Amino acid sequence: MTDGKANRIGFIGTGIMGKPMVRNLVKAGYQVVVYNRSQSAIDELTAKSDAVTPAGSPEEVARAADTVILMLPDSPDVRDVVFGENGVLNGVREGFLLIDMSTIAPSTAIEVSTAVATAGGSALDAPVSGGDKGAIAGTLSIMVGGNETDVKRAMPLFEAMGKTIVHIGGPGAGQIAKACNQVMVAVNYAAVSEALVMAERSGVDPEKVAQVLGGGLANSRVLEMRGATMIKGDFQPGFRVDLHRKDLAIALATGRERQSALPITALVSQLYDALSATGGGQLDHSALITVIERMSGE
Repeated sequence: MTDGKANRIGFIGTGIMGKPMVRNLVKAGYQVVVYNRSQSAIDELTAKSDAVTPAGSPEEVARAADTVILMLPDSPDVRDVVFGENGVLNGVREGFLLIDMSTIAPSTAIEVSTAVATAGGSALDAPVSGGDKGAIAGTLSIMVGGNETDVKRAMPLFEAMGKTIVHIGGPGAGQIAKACNQVMVAVNYAAVSEALVMAERSGVDPEKVAQVLGGGLANSRVLEMRGATMIKGDFQPGFRVDLHRKDLAIALATGRERQSALPITALVSQLYDALSATGGGQLDHSALITVIERMSGE
């Protein structure tokens, strides 16, 4: 990297996850050039820190920094930001590193990596787990696909945003790991939902059930982080239902491509579809419990 840009990072996508990730980069001493479709998110960041400066397009971000991080909702968003008019690819040059921390299809991650490499740079797919709370605390789990040399170069950035950082394999491997993560989280939410509803329908205090389950083999991060809010009916979004539906669609498509059966995932995906169809798409994914409640006659 050139000396003038060594401490400057580009960041595209400053939503629920991206905004606190930018703040943690600033805390770590980086200057951050940001771009987001919604101007209000940029204004909020720039108003609170002189270390954050706005850019007018993804290409402008790429030309301003030798390392650019993406945190976007879906594969089409990534493709548009990278390949579109005034896209990141226009600013790729030798020594450039693109780190895509979005959750997208593995095939899209490979497509992006190949295009960036052809233009002279390199790319990592580095999706995260931990939700908005992990993003705020800087404790995200980061699963990385790409070249080991690039992973080492990006490690200080990852350490500013996350706690568990694992190089999974080559391009696309990080997205495969994230698909596995989303399968386990979704199925876990379904199991916790069924257990809590059954406790309540049986006249047993679900809070006490959650407490005792938390001390045994049934414990999970889902139960720890969302059990109490699920019981209270508090579904302020940390990770929205419709985003998890998108991730499950990626997992199911990947399963078909790899001939890996995902029957339980397919069922839970339908439950999330039902939740979205009845107006719950923007709620936190823990709102899956409301589907089980309705199915139980509540």
